[in-house]
Amino acid sequence: MTLLFISFIAGLLTVLAPCILPLLPVVVGSSAAGRSRLTPFVVVGSLAVSVILFTYLLKVSTAFITIPPYVWTVISGGVLVFFGLTLVFPALWEKIPGVAKLSIEGNKLAGKGYQKKSFAGDILIGAALGPVFSSCSPTYFVILASVLPASFALGSLYLLAYVVGLSISLLAIAMLGQRFADKLTGVADPKSWIKRSIGILFIVLGVLIISGLEKKIEAGILTGGFFDVTKVEQYLLQSSDGMGMANNGLSIGMLTETEKAMRYQKEPELVTPDAYLNTNGEAINLAQYKGKNVVLLDFWTYSCINCQRTLPYITKWYGKYKDQGLVIIGVHTPEFAFEHKQENVQKALKEFGIEYPVVLDNEYKTWNAFGNRFWPHKYLIDIDGYIVYDHAGEGEYDVTEKAIQAALAERATRLGESTDGIRSDTVSIDTQDSEARSPETYFGSARNQYLGNGAPKKQGIQTLTFPKSLVLNTLYLQGTWNFSSEYATAANEARIRYTYNAKDIYFVASAAQPVTITVLRDGEPVGRFAGSDVDPKTSTVTVSRDGLYKLIHDDSAGVHTIELIIKGDGLNAFTFTFG
Repeated sequence: MTLLFISFIAGLLTVLAPCILPLLPVVVGSSAAGRSRLTPFVVVGSLAVSVILFTYLLKVSTAFITIPPYVWTVISGGVLVFFGLTLVFPALWEKIPGVAKLSIEGNKLAGKGYQKKSFAGDILIGAALGPVFSSCSPTYFVILASVLPASFALGSLYLLAYVVGLSISLLAIAMLGQRFADKLTGVADPKSWIKRSIGILFIVLGVLIISGLEKKIEAGILTGGFFDVTKVEQYLLQSSDGMGMANNGLSIGMLTETEKAMRYQKEPELVTPDAYLNTNGEAINLAQYKGKNVVLLDFWTYSCINCQRTLPYITKWYGKYKDQGLVIIGVHTPEFAFEHKQENVQKALKEFGIEYPVVLDNEYKTWNAFGNRFWPHKYLIDIDGYIVYDHAGEGEYDVTEKAIQAALAERATRLGESTDGIRSDTVSIDTQDSEARSPETYFGSARNQYLGNGAPKKQGIQTLTFPKSLVLNTLYLQGTWNFSSEYATAANEARIRYTYNAKDIYFVASAAQPVTITVLRDGEPVGRFAGSDVDPKTSTVTVSRDGLYKLIHDDSAGVHTIELIIKGDGLNAFTFTFG
């Protein structure tokens, strides 16, 4: 039950996360603008219920999972803008059809202390903030992705603990806002400068959320050296060992069947894969390995740099343990449309030296069956079919291999085989850790919130010009670009500029016909900083395949500006990632 405590602490800390700090004035302002002592409780309570309901919606319906995050931010920002307008122009509220009756009913429930717009308005403000406040915590995503799919009751308990912690912190902040308002004269007047000032604050924050500028403020907070409390959560999560999350593997092989059933999730099945690769065309399933083998399931997609950096370890483990009873199955779940193509995945298997079976999960059916939310994500399944360990993202390779060894030792003992071949040493690969402080940045309209010029989230053709100055971690384009949901297509002579803080830059792109790109770093040819896909002599890269291109490599992270000059029509730009 360690995660129960972590969930509560995570809720308390979430209000200090960089993605929440810019929004705290909404909680303070709504409490200060309220007409009742109960206003902070209504706002915070509504927000808490919204977080819980939003979480259940994400788990109940895949339709909600596939809704772009920007939709929720537009809803949240739109509600704030609307209520800001009602504070600046009080007569607006009464003119909305049906609101008067709703407010009267709210008055009956809330008592004489409420004015017409207080009760319903406070509920809507709190509810609108729920999806935003639920998206800033690593612990929240662990509950969403790992615990809820395994146990609805336990996941709900952890979620409740998280929401209680969040509510306590927010309520304390809201009460301070109300106490501040009590000291001001004229605050009760709906036309006072205080109410109008709060309304303007709501409008500004709502616009920041809708436009994506709030994310840039968040990036600025982090870049400025502000301590990110989510790192505390990540540390606590790494120390936990429940439900297969960050499990150090020490208990693997030491539990009875009953104890396993109480602690671990049973493996779901591979759900109607679109193709079977490296199996000679034969269908495979997880049930066939139960009682015989240990299975390591790896969710990945071939253009994901984080996935690519884990593959050397996985291929080494396959060679080291395949004769000791380990089966490795890659589940290729595509992020972009071109990753659905079987021939592209087959080329990637050859490029990365992958010989173990890989199933194509183009429709996300197996992904959803496991409740997965991350690339990459490894699940270790023991001989009895229980998920005894899982790890999302990069790192902790030694911990993962120790868990594999423990599961294989249990298997060997159960089957009466020798454990001599299961070596206790772990694979060591000379890799460089990521030092990136720049976020993954998308070009497509569904997720291009970091677009600094032009109109984010808008599909269609835009002709853009670089601004005079650049902001860190912000994407700038020049020339003619046609924005679709996943990518932006460049016309000849279009350009890209991006100021980043990292060692390495990776560019996911495609083109129907080869397109040559000149790569500049701080206005100069890349030279010795050329990535493996860039010719250091000409400082160019040719996009002729669908996938990831390595543009910049440095020995240490630093703030620099990359510029891409595109020669030719038809380049599809998907994303920048950093290392």
